[in-house]
Order: sequence, then structure tokens, then C-alpha cells
Amino acid sequence: MTKHTPTSIDTEQQVMSRNNFLEIENLVKSYPTPDKGNFVVLNGVNLSIGEDEFISVIGHSGCGKSTLLKIVAGLETSTSGSVRLDGKEIRKPGAERMMVFQNYSLLPWLTVRENIRLAVDEVLKNATRAEKISIVNEHLAMVNLTPAADKYPDEISGGMKQRVGIARALAIRPKMLLMDEPFGALDALTRGKLQRQVLDIWENNRQAVMMITHDVDEAIYMSDRIVLMTNGPAANIGEILEVPFDHPRDRSAMRNSKEYFELRNYALNFLDRYFTQNE
Repeated sequence: MTKHTPTSIDTEQQVMSRNNFLEIENLVKSYPTPDKGNFVVLNGVNLSIGEDEFISVIGHSGCGKSTLLKIVAGLETSTSGSVRLDGKEIRKPGAERMMVFQNYSLLPWLTVRENIRLAVDEVLKNATRAEKISIVNEHLAMVNLTPAADKYPDEISGGMKQRVGIARALAIRPKMLLMDEPFGALDALTRGKLQRQVLDIWENNRQAVMMITHDVDEAIYMSDRIVLMTNGPAANIGEILEVPFDHPRDRSAMRNSKEYFELRNYALNFLDRYFTQNE
């Protein structure tokens, strides 16, 4: 663990002091190799997340952050350790955890409305037809896509496609939202607008969120805490930084504050230090 600042807390302390909605304990992920034994990706990760907390995970490529997210999603299994959501062990994918991917993952032969409805039909099987229509319409409006509801994916922009993915994930009312670099494929202007939109939705409908990102500014703007990963292989949590800004957030006011620059520089220095060690 690197030295502490007023914005950093160690892993053991935060596990004890937080509402432990998602609990990751002593998680190890390794893969067997033909001639060099096990290749360890994650080594002893401990983290807890509150039921209405927004967490970002940052680290260099190869640090296992996407692997960690997939284990929480149930798309991969850990080698040892445990991952529990609301007290229940995660062993497979489940509707209480929904994933938003970077590459949109929409079915091209379905309209915007139909892509969202597909998830609703699959998960909310006991809802009536009228209830399903209402849920789909509500989430179309939530991401400002009502005018584009009957368009196909190849008829809308990248930002709109990502909004469909977010609406689809939220429409089944998961307990936790998992996002793997959801804004990474977007241009800077679209990315900023969608960050604000997702944050607006979250601020009005709080739930646990775990987001993977390479963007320190994005993490500070959106998150309650930032998890900084050490380099892989055998990566771990290096530090966890508290973001000292209340919600709702004003991006412009934040960026003009002393606290913003201190936190940003601290995170960048951490990442630069590990980048240098890796060369």
C-alpha cells in the first residue's frame, strides 16, 4: 500500500466502515499455463460497495480490472475467495446485476424499443403486457430516446446506441449496474453529455454501480470512490480514494476547485508511478 493522503483509505478500514452490499474477499483469479504453472491475474482483492454507491476502477491495461468486473457479473469464476451480493454468493450471471459494455451489444434486426423490450420480456416474466410497455416507455424517456424508439441500431449514433444499452440494463431494475468503459468508444463531446445523463439517472434512482474506466476525470466526476489497481500480473488494490464532492455535481465548479486538482494529480501520480515501474 502506498502512503496515505486525506483522500485515501486502506482496504481493511473501508470494508469495516461501509454498507457491505457487494463484498469481495480475498479474491484470486489465475489461469493454468502449459509450462509455467498458474498465471495469476488478481491476487487477494478485498473491496466492499454500498447499495447506492458509485465506484470507479482504474488501472493500466492488464491489471485485471475487466476480469474483476466479469467475476462480479458472474461471467467468470474466481479461483479462490468469495464475491457476495446482498449476502448471497455470486456463482453465475443474474438479473440483479446488469452489464453495460463498450461495444453496445444491440441486436441489429430489432428496433430501439424492441432491444429494450427483449430484456424486459426475458426477466420480468410475470409482468403484464401493459406493465411491460409502460416500463419500456419509461426507460426510453429516461435516456431521451422516445423519438428514436422505432429506429434500428444502424440508424442511430454511437451515443444513442449506448443509451439504448443503458436503458435496457436499467429497465429490468437490477440491484447493481456494471459498466465496462461505457463511454470509451465515444467522441469527447458525446462522452461528456452521456456522462451527465447517466449521472442524472443515477442521482435520481440510486443503486450500486461499478464502472471500469481509463479516464481519471470521468472517475472523479461520476464516482463516490475511485479504486486504483496495481499493475498485473498478480494485481491488487493499491489505494481507494474518496471523492469529496456531494451529489448532484456541477462539472464546471468541480474543475475549478483546489480539491479537484489535488485528487486528480494524486490519482495520475499513482498511475504514472506504476506505469514507470512496469517499463
